[in-house]
Amino acid sequence: MYWTLELASKLEDAPWPASKDELIDYAVRSGAPLEVIENLQEIEDEGDVYESIEEIWPDYPSKEDFFFNEDEY
Repeated sequence: MYWTLELASKLEDAPWPASKDELIDYAVRSGAPLEVIENLQEIEDEGDVYESIEEIWPDYPSKEDFFFNEDEY
């Protein structure tokens, strides 16, 4: 399983919180690339409900990572 920013961004608008099956269903219905669906299928399903993409891919950049402070320049 590998995630890139482009692949993970396909799940930004997913109906969070969601289970693995709900995320796969969303990915299929939204026309996400096959890699996204394959990555979701590889998640070990223990009946967990995921609150956000960060729980699936902890390295997903948050909005704070892109914060630009105009006062500094």
